[in-house]
Amino acid sequence: MSPLDTGRSALRSLRANKLRSLLTALGIIIGVAAVIAMLAVGEGAKRTVAEQLRSLGTNLMMVMPGTVTSSGVRISTFGRNTLTEADARAIQDEVPYVLAAAPAQRGSGQIIHGNLNWPSQIFGVTPDFLVAREWRMASGRALDENDLRSSAKVAVVGQTVAQMLFGGTDPVGQAIRVRFVPFTIVGLLDAKGRNAEGVDQDDIVLIPLSTARGRILWQQPGRLRTVGQISVKMADGADMLEAETRVRELLRQRHRLQPDQDDDFNIRNLSEVVKAEQAASRVLSGLLAAVASVSLLVGGIGIMNIMLVSVTERTREIGIRLAVGARRRDILTQFLAEAVILSLGGALVGIALGVGGSLALEHFAGWQVVLGGGAILLAVASASVVGVFFGWYPARKASRMAPIEALRYE
Repeated sequence: MSPLDTGRSALRSLRANKLRSLLTALGIIIGVAAVIAMLAVGEGAKRTVAEQLRSLGTNLMMVMPGTVTSSGVRISTFGRNTLTEADARAIQDEVPYVLAAAPAQRGSGQIIHGNLNWPSQIFGVTPDFLVAREWRMASGRALDENDLRSSAKVAVVGQTVAQMLFGGTDPVGQAIRVRFVPFTIVGLLDAKGRNAEGVDQDDIVLIPLSTARGRILWQQPGRLRTVGQISVKMADGADMLEAETRVRELLRQRHRLQPDQDDDFNIRNLSEVVKAEQAASRVLSGLLAAVASVSLLVGGIGIMNIMLVSVTERTREIGIRLAVGARRRDILTQFLAEAVILSLGGALVGIALGVGGSLALEHFAGWQVVLGGGAILLAVASASVVGVFFGWYPARKASRMAPIEALRYE
């Protein structure tokens, strides 16, 4: 019997019991749809983490005030900054492969333009801040050394602030008030989106650090050179763990900390954080795919069960075919073809449901999904393997029947 005749015969047998065939394929349909949807969600999660890494800036460390121990009690130092501009310069000069060590002072306040106002983050920064964060300008210019030396009242704003105060127009050259102090906007930052903590990075106003210290983010006398954070940008290929160790040793030495004293700062190696998140995303993707694959296994068991029932019901038919000259190979091929057609038919319907379900998750749940041809090919290949594997035993059982016994079956 030719492959074409085998396929036609298998299709006729499946059409004879349409409802049973549909219910048999249901497990494969659900399994394939689940595999495609879960792989799309997992790939979307990995892409989201990669975008967060790019938005933070690669090879970046954040040095911030940490905790100190006083009389055995751990005390937060967010109220008393322990980092200085001199610390940033020392990191820049003494730690190898540092491209930029940008000190910054952070605060918040109302940003006013005309009769509009918007609460935003206010950062007093140096020109190296945008270098460390790999932040490009959408229009205008960045802050420069002249702005820093002259404590100029100029500002660079993020996309969210520009949208809230100026709509769709370019804000460069416009006047705003930052905590009621007048500033001129000289630049608009490119969009970065939200970071790993869900904070809108575009809701920001950058002003010269010297201006922030003297006019906006007032500090107590005697502490005029302290900063709230230092962004450390390392060169490509630098060992981030080694760099973190060097920065920690340098700051402990500068802060005159004894070996038994805790750090009065903390270092966040953002590259390591995002790598950990990427690893977690890969594990989650694998777990989701494994759980979804259970549906394929259940569908395969369903195919084997129904094919065994079909073999029993068609025992006399098998005996007649063998009696009139059909080879055992032909019987095996026909029943195996039925199992594969059930699997592939279920896979096609499952692909449609999986793609539709993924798009629905993206639209209604706001999840990022990535549909790739690899996931679809994997689902189809898995369905084919399931059809062959679970259809083999019933097909073999049918082909090994004795013709005389099969014809006597009632």
